[in-house]
Amino acid sequence: MQKIKIIVSGGGTGGHIFPAISIANALKAKRSDIEILFVGADGKMEMEKVPAAGYKIIGLPIRGLQRNFSKENLKFFSRLFKSLRKAKKIIKEFKPDAVVGVGGYASGPLLHSANKMGIPSLIQEQNSYAGITNKLLAKKANKICVAYQGMEKFFPSEKILMTGNPVRKDLVNLENLRLNAQQFFNLDPNKKTLLVVGGSLGARTINNSIIENIEAFKNKSIQVIWQCGKFYHKEMEEKLAKANIENVQMSAFLSRMDLAYAAADLVISRAGAGTISELCLVKKACILVPSPNVSEDHQTKNAMALVNQKAAIMISDADSREKLVNEALLLINNESELENLRKHIALLAKPNAADEIADEILKMIKH
Repeated sequence: MQKIKIIVSGGGTGGHIFPAISIANALKAKRSDIEILFVGADGKMEMEKVPAAGYKIIGLPIRGLQRNFSKENLKFFSRLFKSLRKAKKIIKEFKPDAVVGVGGYASGPLLHSANKMGIPSLIQEQNSYAGITNKLLAKKANKICVAYQGMEKFFPSEKILMTGNPVRKDLVNLENLRLNAQQFFNLDPNKKTLLVVGGSLGARTINNSIIENIEAFKNKSIQVIWQCGKFYHKEMEEKLAKANIENVQMSAFLSRMDLAYAAADLVISRAGAGTISELCLVKKACILVPSPNVSEDHQTKNAMALVNQKAAIMISDADSREKLVNEALLLINNESELENLRKHIALLAKPNAADEIADEILKMIKH
């Protein structure tokens, strides 16, 4: 029996890479005779994360256009041409039965080349506002898997499948981990716990909002777990030491996000698509502070998709320093409002997204 071959392409951020790896893992779980090759962008984080997950990856020299004038933009077209040529060569040598694009620079040249060569393709769009690469590829794609309602404004409606975003398997059924989580973080089970996260690299506005209002946490009957990100750790550590507040635990990175979520009564976070999918799955009340430094302001659109379903509170980046901590302290002590948010966000969870996407890829090959 001939082996099935699939190329998964895209990356640039964790929001693209981790769903891609989840899809690959789901495919491998369904069929042992599958060979998966990843194609990413040279120098981007997928070149490290994908091999760590056990998959082979080839890099393309592609880069995105900078929004401000940059000398790097002058190299865009030569890099694009080289990437298209390399993508075509990869496809000819690997001979995939299907290709999967998860967004990001590398998926453009790879899927464009595959489409021209008549190879079936599936796109996975994580955000509520479609990225430019996926919008360009949508006309030729066989299927488009999305995580939000109303994506017909970007893609042909007959190709859209509402699957949700793939998330890590370790985030399912966290209710049973709450006691373990409290012990792991040395928390008082009689106090409410606030979890503050800004992604692995950190979020400057969220960090500044917390540290500038740190006195508000003094002598309060709540405790804080705070992931500040590696870029801001030294600065925040020094400021927190001066404040001398015992009920705030800060670290550059949380290795056990499953336990951090399990311990939390309220989460403060950016509004990346992957993070929102996790918050839905773990059924946590949250305050979202969308990053303003993303294309098409898509994090605000992601957050508003939840706000409109009464599933989250949103505070703008501009208002965060003034309002975030006060809002969090009011909300965490309002159990009925917390329960209301938990109830509504749980309705948006899609725990089987990776499996559903994998099924669609295999169905596409069969046809």
